[in-house]
Amino acid sequence: MSTAKGQKRVKNTPVLYDEPKKKRGVMLTDTAWHSVQELAAKNNVSASEYLEEMIRKYCVTKA
Repeated sequence: MSTAKGQKRVKNTPVLYDEPKKKRGVMLTDTAWHSVQELAAKNNVSASEYLEEMIRKYCVTKA
């Protein structure tokens, strides 16, 4: 997932979702972290964006 061509990102202004992202912390084993990085690279997104997509796909219910 990427922004539209020529669309500039502005701090604290959501681009891909309806709310801005905030810095969070999670603890993962090295095995899990390397898997996230590998899968993110295969999908041409950051590890953060990959986790966001997976959580929204599998955990977030649509109201």
